[in-house]
Amino acid sequence: MKRRNYDPENQRKGWLFLLPSLAVILIFNIYPLFRSLFMSFQKGSLINQRYAGLENYQKLLHDPVFFRALKNTALYAFTVVPIGLIISLLVSWIIFEKIKHKAFFETIFFMPYVTSTIAIGIVFRYFFNGSYGIINFLLGLVGIAPVNWLDSIQMSMPTLIIFGIWNSLAFNIIILLSGFRGIDEDHFKIAKMFGASNWEIFRRITFPQLIPTITFLLTVNVISAFKVYTEVYALFGGKAGIANSATTAVYYIYDKFHVAGRPGIAMAATVVLFLIILIVTFLQNKLLKKVGE
Repeated sequence: MKRRNYDPENQRKGWLFLLPSLAVILIFNIYPLFRSLFMSFQKGSLINQRYAGLENYQKLLHDPVFFRALKNTALYAFTVVPIGLIISLLVSWIIFEKIKHKAFFETIFFMPYVTSTIAIGIVFRYFFNGSYGIINFLLGLVGIAPVNWLDSIQMSMPTLIIFGIWNSLAFNIIILLSGFRGIDEDHFKIAKMFGASNWEIFRRITFPQLIPTITFLLTVNVISAFKVYTEVYALFGGKAGIANSATTAVYYIYDKFHVAGRPGIAMAATVVLFLIILIVTFLQNKLLKKVGE
């Protein structure tokens, strides 16, 4: 009788344990993806849909509001992600190198991450209030006239970007601090023995070893930034700023699906956004891979 070799990585019983998780992924991840693609070629209400071909995509590509949403989303993503990451890198390096009781500060910085974005948005609405907000109060102390942060078409996106940068710091700092801890301390000791300055240590030792962590954060942050919605809803009280001046791609999808009752166009916008995120993430990973080499 031929003896079967034991292979722990290819056991049929293992699929039984994976089956519940695979079923959840299939129902809540894979199925909605294909369902969205299918609905993007249909028109009508949810209970009375019919085939429409490329009509939804044609309407989408001729809708100036959609292009404004894409423009605002790109502006938000390519502003919030790099600025937030640079500030997070600076703050986490200061905590790691210069401050004692690091656990206390890690807890302080992690608290906003586990706090509801809606709750934080309500607080920021008070901060940015044009009449009694603390931001205008502080600006007044240095002789700067009050700024209409929330009720101005010109200031809607800058206000959202400021909120987005602050909201991204907590997660970035915690992950970067973990990356700092993963660096062998012997590297720093040897560099200091040879008289290397703090900047040289950071540039030649710390930063190169943080590239995998930074790559991960860039990927996660870019995807999150392109899907920004809750920040808009919370900061502007359920709207997208004055005259939809702060509308984003996901807010556009929400408005078309739930408010306008046009799920076909909403799903077409979802497919376009998915492709944009896919392309941007692919190009970003390619660029970061070359930088790492």
